[in-house]
Amino acid sequence: MKFITELLSKFENHADAEQARAMEAYMKDLFSYYGIKAPVRKTILKETINNFKNELSRDTIIEIANTLNQDLHRELHYCAMELVDRFLKKKYEVDDIYFIEKMITTNSWWDTVDFIAKHILGNYLLQFPDQTQVVITKFSLSKDMWLNRSAILFQLGYKDKTDAQLLFSLCDHHKSSNEFFIRKAIGWALREYSKVNPEAVQLYVSSAKLKPLSEKEALKRIQ
Repeated sequence: MKFITELLSKFENHADAEQARAMEAYMKDLFSYYGIKAPVRKTILKETINNFKNELSRDTIIEIANTLNQDLHRELHYCAMELVDRFLKKKYEVDDIYFIEKMITTNSWWDTVDFIAKHILGNYLLQFPDQTQVVITKFSLSKDMWLNRSAILFQLGYKDKTDAQLLFSLCDHHKSSNEFFIRKAIGWALREYSKVNPEAVQLYVSSAKLKPLSEKEALKRIQ
């Protein structure tokens, strides 16, 4: 696909081996990097979109995202999720949940999973609220920790639309986990909700017997 060919060519031309080594070390050598910082990466992506704007449909965006996620370079994984958020927002179809689940479980690490959980899964479920119970139950009960984290975090941008009962039940279900990314997610989700309902969060935390990290993170904006 010409879009991908041009995008890769531009990234290769802007590659910085020294910066790539630093990025790879920061991410525990889990991924390869071109060594392109976010502002430049986003400019390159924007320019490429503008060059192919008339060719970018729902189906081509999904195809592009799937192809980019098969590459080893982390910058391309970022481009994949940014393309989906830009072009599919409010235009999702019900069956896109399988594509979203695949995005979460492919090249999984906090930097992509958190974006997908909030901006893609979260917006998908705002568009299809009747799917929330079945999707979040499935993700929460999954053996995949990143799906668990996504279930806890998907309401991060919901503010006063947050389903507090669902949030608290998810925290209850995972509160005994010793997994750092789950303990941190519980605290983050509760802290975010405390911006609109601090009393409810404080009341929940006072009786929930959360792990110390989760409790500390949850109460940061209250205490």
